[in-house]
Amino acid sequence: MSVIGIDLGGTKISGAVFDPGGAIAAREVVPLSSRSGGEVGLAILTLVRTLRSGPLRHEPVEAIGVAVPGISHAESGRVWAPNIRGWEEYPLREEIEREFPGRVSIDSDRACAILGESWKGNARGYRNAVFLAVGTGIGAGILVDGRLLRGAHDIGGAIGWLALQRPYRQEYASCGCFEHHASGSGLAKVARELIAEDPAYSGLLRRKRPAELTAEDVFQAEEAGDPVAGRTVREAVEFWGMACANIVSLFNPERIIFGGGVFGPALKFLPEIAREAARWAQPVSMTKVTFHGSALGPDAVLTGAGRLALETLA
Repeated sequence: MSVIGIDLGGTKISGAVFDPGGAIAAREVVPLSSRSGGEVGLAILTLVRTLRSGPLRHEPVEAIGVAVPGISHAESGRVWAPNIRGWEEYPLREEIEREFPGRVSIDSDRACAILGESWKGNARGYRNAVFLAVGTGIGAGILVDGRLLRGAHDIGGAIGWLALQRPYRQEYASCGCFEHHASGSGLAKVARELIAEDPAYSGLLRRKRPAELTAEDVFQAEEAGDPVAGRTVREAVEFWGMACANIVSLFNPERIIFGGGVFGPALKFLPEIAREAARWAQPVSMTKVTFHGSALGPDAVLTGAGRLALETLA
């Protein structure tokens, strides 16, 4: 018996066949390229076909789990994915079940990330844990008493919208305050703002065209002592710390797991983030939580999608 996990990312679709113990028996990756709408749905179906017809074709696939970068509505099986054109209310579950009748489960990538870490990573054995995913955007997978917190309309964990700054700025309307300041794209955005404010600045980041500036450039420049990059990262540490303080005070987790492309290079700042969080958080709860990087790295979401599939068999 096996299950298939699918991770629909921003640039690619990853898929794997998992055995009941969580070992990956086969894996495939398909680039998204410029696909949109039904083309993305077809690419997912094609990937499932490929995995089912591979070396393990004689092993029955009992369930399919899919992680999507947005909102999955559990009741309807429809998906909202803002980075995929034509996926405002995409009928993904119906489309997959039309070809592969049976158990198909879909959830957000942030939910699948904490499922993966609780199954095979740094949240294993913990019933109250949060996965803070910081990449192009920011989201949180939240495990409370061993159960995923999805919310009344399956939107729980959209913490890129945390209000951590005042006064309100119109720039927050499209992505949220926290995400604007401290996501991967946010780091580049803040650095561009600081450069524009200081005509005398002639450091490393000035050598890049503003539109081409990335979070990776910011981290590299910070490492080299660039003042604008240093200020950008220090501000991000404050935002990550404040967000974690709110998580600690609201949910009293045992662990917060940091993942996504930014953590990565930002893992070295975990002690500073913890110190910042301790300034703001409920003090007793803060003494009960520990901060960790993801043990699964880029496989956290994919592993969680496999776990999602297995849970439909319980």
